[in-house]
Amino acid sequence: MTRDSAASIQTRDLNPGKSSTAPADVATAVLTEAEYELFAELGRPRRVEAGQLLFRRGELGTTMFVIARGVVDLDFGEDLVGKRLGPSEFFGELGLLIGDHVRSADAIAASDGLLIELRHEEFQRLVDRDPGLISYFLRRAILRVVLNEQSLIRRLRRRNEELQSALDSLYAATHQLNQTEELIRTDDLTDLYNRRGLTLHLQQYRTHATPPALGLLLVDCDRFKQVNDDHGHLVGDRVLQGVANILRSIAGPEDLACRLGGDEFCLLVVTDQQDEVMRFAEFIVATAQGLMQMSHGTPLMCPLSVGACLVDPAKDWTDWYARADAALYQAKRLGGNRVHWHDTELTSA
Repeated sequence: MTRDSAASIQTRDLNPGKSSTAPADVATAVLTEAEYELFAELGRPRRVEAGQLLFRRGELGTTMFVIARGVVDLDFGEDLVGKRLGPSEFFGELGLLIGDHVRSADAIAASDGLLIELRHEEFQRLVDRDPGLISYFLRRAILRVVLNEQSLIRRLRRRNEELQSALDSLYAATHQLNQTEELIRTDDLTDLYNRRGLTLHLQQYRTHATPPALGLLLVDCDRFKQVNDDHGHLVGDRVLQGVANILRSIAGPEDLACRLGGDEFCLLVVTDQQDEVMRFAEFIVATAQGLMQMSHGTPLMCPLSVGACLVDPAKDWTDWYARADAALYQAKRLGGNRVHWHDTELTSA
């Protein structure tokens, strides 16, 4: 650099109260006057225009810059706080000290200005010229890197805590949503699935490439109105809960017990065997009969009628229901307290 160029760079604005030794805050990367004068004398002047990109984050760098005039913005990305540097501040020092260092920020000139650029050969001349001054500068530069890393670690820790808090909130919201969804699909009185729960179950059933074979049992309480009329609705509710307990006791992990509404229930069982479906149905009727015999005064149960059929995967719920309902109607017509199997195809649903 020529003496005139150095003199031009040294005409920068100085803070009136700035010390000629170490700056008050090493994290600001402000050079002392002695450091600046030495860097200005041996560095290369570089004029920049507002908006000019000096380097990008992720690029390999080998140069350091000192600001003589103007302002430079450092953008670290990823929601990290950027920095705005002014006269006498330096940046990019790791590229100079380490060589081929990956830039950690975008450096953009925020105004027209003048920089001092230092490459390895200029820095070696600085060391030869005044090793004591450069040693002091290096200690401060290293301390600045450490402080920046500590600040980054604190920010990352804070972001991790915020992320963990957000995940905890998401988990709580998901848990509450699942509970709400479970309430929506569950019958309040019996805790069995309701019609909505049955509909969702059938939708999932349809998603299987090869749906499992099912048997359907429709269960209806015989003379349930008489129980309510003679003993009141609380007793009637306990009877309904008793029916739910019978269905729950025989339902396997893949079966589904449901209260369709009023005193009507259904049970979907995973099987393709008529004998097995009938075994379930006969157990339901027999268990209800046994509970009736145990009743003294206040009824624990009422007789049950069951209509049973195998499910045709090619048809939808209305067809299944119509078959089982036709069988249930026959059981009721024959006096109730029994099981009836639907054998023939319905001509219409």
